[in-house]
Amino acid sequence: MAETKTQAYVFPTNNNSRKRTEREDMDGDDYASAAKKSMFLPTAASAAWEDPAAALASARHEFGEHGGVNMSIEASATFTVMEPETLRKMFSGELGADRDFFIYSRHFNPTVLNLSRQMAALEGTEAAYCTSSGMSAISSVLLQLVSSGDHVVASRTLYGGTHALLTHFFPRACNITTTFVDIHDLDMVRNAIEVGKTKVLYFEGMSNPTLTVANIPELSRIGHEKGVTVVVDNTFSPMVLSPARLGADVVVHSISKFISGGADIIAGVVCGPASLVNSMMDLHQGSLMLLGPTMNAKVAFELAERIPHLGIRMKEHCNRAMVYATRMKKMGLKVIYPGLEDHPQHELLKSMINKDYGYGGLLCVDMGTEERANRLMNLLQNYTQFGFMAVSLGYYETLMSCSGSSTSSELSNEEKELAGISPGLVRMSIGYIGTLEQRWSQFEKALNRMQDSGLFGSKK
Repeated sequence: MAETKTQAYVFPTNNNSRKRTEREDMDGDDYASAAKKSMFLPTAASAAWEDPAAALASARHEFGEHGGVNMSIEASATFTVMEPETLRKMFSGELGADRDFFIYSRHFNPTVLNLSRQMAALEGTEAAYCTSSGMSAISSVLLQLVSSGDHVVASRTLYGGTHALLTHFFPRACNITTTFVDIHDLDMVRNAIEVGKTKVLYFEGMSNPTLTVANIPELSRIGHEKGVTVVVDNTFSPMVLSPARLGADVVVHSISKFISGGADIIAGVVCGPASLVNSMMDLHQGSLMLLGPTMNAKVAFELAERIPHLGIRMKEHCNRAMVYATRMKKMGLKVIYPGLEDHPQHELLKSMINKDYGYGGLLCVDMGTEERANRLMNLLQNYTQFGFMAVSLGYYETLMSCSGSSTSSELSNEEKELAGISPGLVRMSIGYIGTLEQRWSQFEKALNRMQDSGLFGSKK
């Protein structure tokens, strides 16, 4: 556990009806001893890549303790051993989760590890580890990669919480500084990286809230030329983009969004090299181990049951977003959606996406002013029931927020302007409940009411 070679996230056997001893583990000739020869899941480590759904289907299926088609929930906080000397060997790193030896659920838990394996398969990485929130995943991986006095280069357009972490908390608490750049200006990115001091290049694959698209292959190439770790937040585009397959080193998610899909769970994940994940769980130096953003095993079970239909959900989110964006544009609205041909990064995204998943489940409508944005959202929720005024995304209902005064409120007015966040920018996470035409008629009704009120003016 304390060393890179620890096989942290492959743990053997679906047959846990009895506690195995160290001797049995060392001498056994069952599936467990075959599994522990490799620390990588075949799908996650394989060079052959079809698409995320195929990778998930090929990942190991964990059965329940008594043969149930669903895995059992390991709700224990602590774990017993059969031999006294085993505890010492576990704490020294000689025995670990790769051999079905667990110490404490803040460190490793079998149910959480199973979800982590699914996430590694989804993103095509060697390993993954699930956390209690998206922000805990982001902060933990950055704290593992960046030390006091080091430097980060990050996109100007980030989720407000991430921006606040880099702008305010890290400099004050950790002596870590950040230079924010226009992620599409590759020369600016290149020039901002200080060789030897900059440790991480951080950006979102599809940005919050402006839906700009990062050139992941080229940014990864620049980062690697400069010797920095490339970290990509893929929260807005699971299944659609696979940053690790495009050159990124680490992928983070707020699982609370599309992956969960129910707006009822807070969770996150770090997907990346086994060496990184194991270092984050190190007993003496690991950010996840020592800061303790532990995922509850019951939460991990819930999420593991939702991931198999993530691809189906994403396709419908994206399909409806594309249809609505196209129709809104024809109505004369200022629409931002990467699937539209006039989006600045449309061709770039088209070259990177996984086939058949669409262009993302979010769109933005720029109403110009906060007053008009609020009026539109009020009508859409309270007059026509098109969706709900709420932050977050990936829910089966459409969620709407005026980003400048909500999820991006941590940014100053100047920072919002640089990031391209208009005061009237309405971010919509398009849901899939109800029929497409039913929901579209609700949008049209609200827009017509707004036009009649004189607050919108001509659609043209």
